[in-house]
Amino acid sequence: MKNKLLNKSIYIFCKNYIDKLFALLIIIIIFPLLVFISILILIFLGKPILFIQERPGLKTRPFKIIKFRTLKNLYDEEGNLTDDKYRLSKFGKILRSTSLDEIPTLINILKGEMSFVGPRPLLMKYLSIYTEDQLKRHDLKPGITGLAQISGRNSISWKDKFLYDLRYVKEISFILDFKILMITFVKVFMRKDINSKNNVTSVEFDGNN
Repeated sequence: MKNKLLNKSIYIFCKNYIDKLFALLIIIIIFPLLVFISILILIFLGKPILFIQERPGLKTRPFKIIKFRTLKNLYDEEGNLTDDKYRLSKFGKILRSTSLDEIPTLINILKGEMSFVGPRPLLMKYLSIYTEDQLKRHDLKPGITGLAQISGRNSISWKDKFLYDLRYVKEISFILDFKILMITFVKVFMRKDINSKNNVTSVEFDGNN
C-alpha cells in the first residue's frame, strides 16, 4: 500500500513537468493555427478573442481558465445576454466540436494551474453544493480532458461525471492518462459526446442532478 501511494506521488510530481514541456512544444508547433483561429474569431464573433473565467483548481484554489470564445455577444431588450443556443453560431459549433476552443488552455498548463488529464474545472458556485466526496475531485489539478469526458462528457449526468472524477483521483497512473488521451483524440476526431442531448452545453449542476 505504501509503495502504491509512493509511486502515485512520484508520478503526480513528474506529470507536472511533463505537462509543461508538452504544452510548450505544442504551442510552438501550432502557433500559426492560434493566429489563424484568432483572426477568424474577430471576423465571425468580434472581440474579445478569448473567454476568461475564474474556476476552482487544485485544492479549490481559484485560477482563470483561458479558452477561445465561441459565443456571440447577443443581448435581449433588457440588456442581458441571450440563451447560449441563440449565441452559438456555426463557427462556434465547429470550434467546440473539434475542441479547438480548448487550445489556449495550454497556457494554464504552462502556468501550472492545469494538466492535460484530470477532472474538468467547473464553476466556482458549485463548490458550496458539492458533497464531501465530490470535493475530493479537487485533490488533483483540473484537466483539459478526463475520465468523465471519455465516458460521455456532456451526455451523462453530473452524478456519473463526479463518480468518474473520483475514480480518476483514486486510480491516477501513466497508463490511465495515456488511455484517456488516446480515447480523447478518437472522440474529438469523430466529434462524439460533445453536447448534451437537449442543450447546447451541459445543464448546470444544482446539487441533485
